[in-house]
Amino acid sequence: MHGPPDRGSSPLSIASIVASMTTAAVGSGLMFAYSPYMLARSADAAWAPGAAVTAVAFGGLVGCVVTGPLIQRVGHARLFACSMGIVIIAAAFIASNLSVSLWILGRGLYGAAANCNFIIAQSWLNHAASNAWRGRAMSFFYMAYVLGLGCGSWLFGQIPTSGNLTPLLTIFFTALAILPIGLTRLPNPPAPARVNVDVGMAWQISPVGLIGVLASGGLSMVVQGFVPIYATTNGVAQQQVGLLMFVMQTGLLFVQYPLGILSDRMDRRRVLLITCAIILTAGTAALFASFTHMILFMLIFLVFGGAIETIYSIANAHSNDRADPGDYVPLSSTLLVAWSAAATVVPLAVTALMPVFGPKTFIGAALLVAAAYMLFTLWRLNERDPVPTAERESFELRSAQLPNAAVLTDPEARAADQSTEPTG
Repeated sequence: MHGPPDRGSSPLSIASIVASMTTAAVGSGLMFAYSPYMLARSADAAWAPGAAVTAVAFGGLVGCVVTGPLIQRVGHARLFACSMGIVIIAAAFIASNLSVSLWILGRGLYGAAANCNFIIAQSWLNHAASNAWRGRAMSFFYMAYVLGLGCGSWLFGQIPTSGNLTPLLTIFFTALAILPIGLTRLPNPPAPARVNVDVGMAWQISPVGLIGVLASGGLSMVVQGFVPIYATTNGVAQQQVGLLMFVMQTGLLFVQYPLGILSDRMDRRRVLLITCAIILTAGTAALFASFTHMILFMLIFLVFGGAIETIYSIANAHSNDRADPGDYVPLSSTLLVAWSAAATVVPLAVTALMPVFGPKTFIGAALLVAAAYMLFTLWRLNERDPVPTAERESFELRSAQLPNAAVLTDPEARAADQSTEPTG
């Protein structure tokens, strides 16, 4: 039964949502490190590691498209349990270790189900939270989820890869994640608004925002997906691969937060230019970084990955700054699909080019995307005046690895959220 949003609820009322998704994130972090590590060490198919990255992104695109209609059909709680079940099935495919094709299929199923889970959770959280603390709740939710991913990556480095312990642990954490949501007393949110994709509208609202989200989709999936492959093929030990992924996941908070606060105080496009410059600097350093100096290598990729995540957050906020309240739902829907499409196409291109240009192809691709976006933003800077500070939404921490599920929130609550939260 659907209930009205409890605007008088306390932050403790959403604890079940945060607990479920953080627990699930630990299992996801395990597989984000385990799958590329094992596939890169396998001699069966050289294309498999890159194909697994593309499969996750394509599955995520499918999840973005089907989640809304499925929620309308069965509701948030039932679909959450079903999509967690699909994550378990995907891990079971990998645990069976029968063929590379099953690994790829498993990663694709995971991508679809993980996006579905995240969209459900964020929609539910937006529905339950009061306008007075929704922004803080969303930032805490993102941080908890990212930290869960990082803890999963770290845990991967502490357990043996022989046998199938890692996928079994993923199954365990995913099953455990069903319990808090299954036992919650929060009412189901109403069915989501109809999702409309309108690229023309998104372009008219903010070309810099739309192209930024496109760029961040390709950048994030390429760097986060190919770093463990790159490290493994260069003989980096399992424990160090897990630590590297942990540093990249959790370190982004230290890079994104100060840049986000800065974007509340000056033209966000200028902050995007600063962020692109950081990506180009760190990416160039990454080209020459040596695995023999692992601490320095990790610091470089912490900054590299963190700046890439920041593109998504600031570009998304810049688009919302220029949008009317009635455009929030179709705009968020369009940005979500744009991100997912780029996250599929760019890794696919890197996978195809890697046999020609070598294991550092993903770094070169990231540098090209960042340079192109920097030039585009420079051009747009002279075409349009900045949004006045008083008219902006406040910056929220977001991860480019996670979809923006505002398309499934109550449009009135979204509009209220934009108008009542203080600007920085």
